[in-house]
This record gives sequence, structure tokens and C-alpha cells, in this order.
Amino acid sequence: MTTIHRVLAATTLLASLCACSTAPQSSIGLIDTNRISSNWPKFQNYENQLSADAQAIDRSTKSPREKDAAHAALQRRFQEAQAELSNDVSTAAKQVAADKHLTYIFTRQYVGYGGVDITADVEKILQIQEKPSPTP
Repeated sequence: MTTIHRVLAATTLLASLCACSTAPQSSIGLIDTNRISSNWPKFQNYENQLSADAQAIDRSTKSPREKDAAHAALQRRFQEAQAELSNDVSTAAKQVAADKHLTYIFTRQYVGYGGVDITADVEKILQIQEKPSPTP
């Protein structure tokens, strides 16, 4: 699991817990953040662009000092992208939690069983279309 996946999962979990802690029922919702990140073009675009930029910096003939400055700027862009993506998922999760009267939202990766899977509802709000499975 990449750093951006872990941060997305943790941020979604924390924001959803805070937002949903006052709901009247004790239902638990689950979000599959791996599925969201693998199907969400916005996430993939950020990941591809940041990865390409990091490789370009590493391959460049700049001085070590210039490379360090470029890596620092890239790290800031990475953090901004993380914040934006996490905010989008958290906002969608809060909306689904309110609509379904859920008390808690957890990421699927950290729950063994139980709960209501709301991944499809979050994907619908984020306008994510699941990729079809390859045919043999």
C-alpha cells in the first residue's frame, strides 16, 4: 500500500468518525479505499503525474541542492493532492453516512467482517465508474 493510499485511508477514517459520531443509530459503514483509488481517474492522474515528476527530478542533471529543492516542491504538491483527495472522499462519506444514518465509517482494509459497504455510494458521488474485469 503506497503512502498516499495509507494517508487516504487514515484521513477518510478519522474524518468520517468525527462527522458521524452524533448520528442516531449505531450502524457501521465500510469504504474500500483500494477500490476507490484503483478506479478513480483523479487519484490515478495525481499518482501518475507525481511519480513522473519524481523520476524526472531523479534523472535530471541538476545539482544535488537543486534536486533537493525540486523534491521539496514535489513533496508540497503531494501533500496538497493528498489533502484534496482525502477531502473529496471524506465529504462523500459524510454525505452517505447522513443519508443512511450511519454512526461510524471505517475503511474495509481494517475491518474483518460486518458493517455496510458504502463504497459504491461514495463512488457514485465522486462520479467513479468501476473498471470492468478483464475477460479471459
